[in-house]
Amino acid sequence: MALSDQEQQRLQKLEWIREQGIDPFPPRCERTHTAQQAVAAFTQAEAEGTELTVSIAGRLHSFRDMGKSIFAHIEDETGQIQVYLRRDEVDETSFELFKRYSDLGDFYAFTGPVFRTRTGEVTVRIRALHLLSKALSPLPIAKEREGERFSAFADREARYRQRYADLAVNPEVRELFRTRARVIRALRHFLDERGFLEVETPILQPIYGGAAARPFVTHHNQLHQDLYLRISFELYLKRLLVGMYERVYEIGRDFRNEGVSYKHNPEFTQLEFYAAYLDYNDVMELTEQMVAFVGEQVIGSTRITYDGHEIDLGPPWRRVTLRDVALEVTGVDYARYPTAGALYDAIRAAGLPAQEGATWGHLIDKSLLGTVEPTLIQPTFVIDYPRDITPLAKAKPGDPTHVERFEFFIGGLELGNAFTELNDPLDQEERFLEMGRLYAADDEEAHPMDEDYVRAMRYGMPPCGGFGTGVDRLVMLFTDQQSIRDALLFPHLRSRED
Repeated sequence: MALSDQEQQRLQKLEWIREQGIDPFPPRCERTHTAQQAVAAFTQAEAEGTELTVSIAGRLHSFRDMGKSIFAHIEDETGQIQVYLRRDEVDETSFELFKRYSDLGDFYAFTGPVFRTRTGEVTVRIRALHLLSKALSPLPIAKEREGERFSAFADREARYRQRYADLAVNPEVRELFRTRARVIRALRHFLDERGFLEVETPILQPIYGGAAARPFVTHHNQLHQDLYLRISFELYLKRLLVGMYERVYEIGRDFRNEGVSYKHNPEFTQLEFYAAYLDYNDVMELTEQMVAFVGEQVIGSTRITYDGHEIDLGPPWRRVTLRDVALEVTGVDYARYPTAGALYDAIRAAGLPAQEGATWGHLIDKSLLGTVEPTLIQPTFVIDYPRDITPLAKAKPGDPTHVERFEFFIGGLELGNAFTELNDPLDQEERFLEMGRLYAADDEEAHPMDEDYVRAMRYGMPPCGGFGTGVDRLVMLFTDQQSIRDALLFPHLRSRED
């Protein structure tokens, strides 16, 4: 890699350090306190009239050379703390190392007593120091501008590509991903407390299924077998209901070979749960309770702000049929157009985009619901979907064209999908065959026949309700991010020449 002038200078410093017999990347260090712990422990010692000596470690964040003394700040995961070094209080090599050969971004360990400066700042008086890691490239350090903290790392794509640097200089980004961890922890807690068992199902699958998406394909050399990265956990989790687990869930990665956008990433985190003896009405109640619970646990409230909208996550949420909300927003009553051709003409006459040759259900989902989605700001369950785009859900009694399915929307985002699950093996087999007739083999809406899943159903599957949500989108919601890339540590990006 070509080095900049600054990097060349740092490399020369590294050579001097090694010439002094100092290892610039030692294998271990001693640390007794984090920055936060050191401040807390000193505050207590100060109140008790005792002294405190600590060993701390972190990245060099600021540096102020005053000739025979140096003030600096180091930063660790918990925050910053000031350190103070005098020439006459350490050996000459250590003072020279810190004064002339250190750079912002270097990692150091310091040992010494803690005191409070005349300005009141808690400070470690350095008696010993050790270089832990020499930074050869300068970080894009955050700066102050007009009273507002900003990052010199202004290029968002560069921040995604170098997330490690983004995290290093932007504490608010580090906090966002702590919030992500709290969201996942709250989801687990909610389900565990209600008797759900967390399980793991295969990521590499011989047949993909459980969603309308194009899979990634790989090949197992020894078995001479094509395998698919899973697009959903659904069919394996429902096999477990056959095996007499009544409530199961999984949080993990799914993979879909589809477009990248502000709400889509090829690799994403999904939560799915399935519960025997529940229907989609019961799952709606669980869903609104769960999202409200996450709000209380993560931000201390069910009221959030997302994309400038004040949103109340507290139950009960609005429930509206897909037919009614589509008519309300688009003016098209799709039930009046029972064929794909007639519905296509009606949608185009309403001035909406529509894919020529699409099935009836696909037109409703992509053209009508796609128009409705951005309008659904407050939490809303949209219920009762066309049968031909939902092969795994139970039909609505008395309505062969629709199934008991809902999606839920908050802040103009679709956040989850759920069914009263189909548990009739004969009906399920016919649905798979029907999908094969309706869609071309390479259509992302196609759902391949899974004979083993049908075999499992033949042993008897209890009536059940199932649910899936994109965890990344929930994180977007609770951190007020409008792009999924900001909710992922390492989002997928197109390759480019650096």
